[in-house]
Amino acid sequence: MEAELEHLSDGELLTVIGRALDVLLSDRTPAPDDRQLLTLLRASLGIGARLEAWQSALAARAEATEAAWREHGTSTSTWLADAANLTRREAARLVASGQGLQRFAAVGRALSAGSVLPGQAGAITGVLDGLSEDLPPGSLDEAEQLMLGFAASHNSTELRRLGHRLLEVLDPVGAEQRDAARLEREHRLAMRSRHLTFAHDHHGSVLFHGSLPSAEAEPFIRIIDAYAAAARRGLDRVDPAAEHLTPAMWRADALLAMVAQHSQQSLAPSHGGDRPRVVVTVSYDTLATAARDRGLLAGSAIGGREPVPASVLRQWLCDADVLPAVLGGPSEVLDVGRAQRLVTPPIRAALEVRDDGCVFPGCDKPPSACHAHHIVPWWAGGRTALDNLLLVCAHHHGIVEPGHDPTADRWQARLGADGVPEVLPPLRVDPRRRPRRHTRFLSAVRR
Repeated sequence: MEAELEHLSDGELLTVIGRALDVLLSDRTPAPDDRQLLTLLRASLGIGARLEAWQSALAARAEATEAAWREHGTSTSTWLADAANLTRREAARLVASGQGLQRFAAVGRALSAGSVLPGQAGAITGVLDGLSEDLPPGSLDEAEQLMLGFAASHNSTELRRLGHRLLEVLDPVGAEQRDAARLEREHRLAMRSRHLTFAHDHHGSVLFHGSLPSAEAEPFIRIIDAYAAAARRGLDRVDPAAEHLTPAMWRADALLAMVAQHSQQSLAPSHGGDRPRVVVTVSYDTLATAARDRGLLAGSAIGGREPVPASVLRQWLCDADVLPAVLGGPSEVLDVGRAQRLVTPPIRAALEVRDDGCVFPGCDKPPSACHAHHIVPWWAGGRTALDNLLLVCAHHHGIVEPGHDPTADRWQARLGADGVPEVLPPLRVDPRRRPRRHTRFLSAVRR
């Protein structure tokens, strides 16, 4: 069979491979048993690696010979992105992969033989590229063979980590000095590459993307972890409808808690002559309708651009500055009033003394981490007075904030007949809806 294929051109061989794949993908044979299935899967990875090695070599050859420049007047990456519908990054990665395999021929041969996978090959060439300037003369080939030996039992991530140990093996005398120089070089590169971007996905979320140097990022990670560890939940943990939080969700909540604390304590510097604030823009027609119906300002938007859910706006209105900006039909500003704190400093001080933190049973958030929650919502005519306010943390504020559906099975917060805050569970948690109080209100001596 091999002798019959040797006289075929590369294009004809690709046609043969394509026909073989057509047959392989058809339902021509019974399903394999478990052992056969796993054997086929493992073998297919090697075949895929060999084909990718050939593709990478082809892309590197096209780049070296400037074939795309002569044929189309573009670089190989640009031509690949257009002709094959690759992203520019994917196309550039394919070309760079081929160039790396050309430079480190032993890695290229291993990939072509299917003894290493593409991810492993990329990790090895990346490590060798980074170490080439640090290694003494003649040691690069030895390093390449060492990394290929490691590939027999290590994945791509582990290979990248092992790369930093090569200097100790190949040049133990100068390893410490070279490692220190490498760390300085990597830090300078990380500082030059640092970035943080935000992008609205226009589906209710903001996407973050960024990079920080490892040393500078460590305090940020520790702070986020501290907020996540402190984000204990209260009585709502017994709720069968409570949301299950993944570690990633805990970290996201921790970031929001850190931002909320900065906002509440005015820790952020002024910007444009004022403290950072979220501006909710409401059209005049919406404002008039909401005022008439005493309902929520449902047609609102953050900064006049991104819509804000009604449930979130209700929480903001409990403890916020209100800067009225009445807009006409073409969005011209008709009137701008002064910012006015709904919960005045004296009321807030009294509230903190009375509640001493989040009133939700089992929650230990201090007053500084809490919102002032209107028991009867402000939008429903509730007064900003001590007998209509409770302290709740951001998480429990979302649980007890009432909606417009009076039949909803929700958690509720209120003041008892004796003026002590208490929480009523939903029917799904307690069919009798017995009021629950925080342990601090049950102690004989308040803290």
